[in-house]
Amino acid sequence: MDLILWRHAEAEEGSDDLARELTRKGQQQASRMAAWLRPRLPRDYTLLVSEARRSQQTAAFLAKGAEVMPALNPGASAEEVLGGLGWPRRDGTVVVVGHQPWIGWLTAKLMAGEQQMWSVKKGAVWWLQHRQRDEFELVRLKVMMTPSMLDS
Repeated sequence: MDLILWRHAEAEEGSDDLARELTRKGQQQASRMAAWLRPRLPRDYTLLVSEARRSQQTAAFLAKGAEVMPALNPGASAEEVLGGLGWPRRDGTVVVVGHQPWIGWLTAKLMAGEQQMWSVKKGAVWWLQHRQRDEFELVRLKVMMTPSMLDS
């Protein structure tokens, strides 16, 4: 399984967290990251998003058909997200557009074996691959990309 964790791009402030929309900068971040991702993804990837407007807007730059999954909402735990995704037994490539802090927690848990507070920039992508080698389950970081890295 390839798991691509994509933090939503920059969003407006607001009291209704699920209704917050992308800023102009956020739209640019999402557009650039989607343009970078698109040619690298297999044709049959799955795109999952939280119920938050900013996540759905970020994902829309990549594809129009995303599946909304409440388990990806702000405030979710790493365990809730992993359970909802079927990690690591799900086949194929899954792109998940979501939120801090669970993206950082989840990345740390998969890469370091324990939940830690890892910072993930807005609009950034962490592409993880799960492999089974003999009796060992391995997770490797394929790429970590931030929107500012695409400006270089």
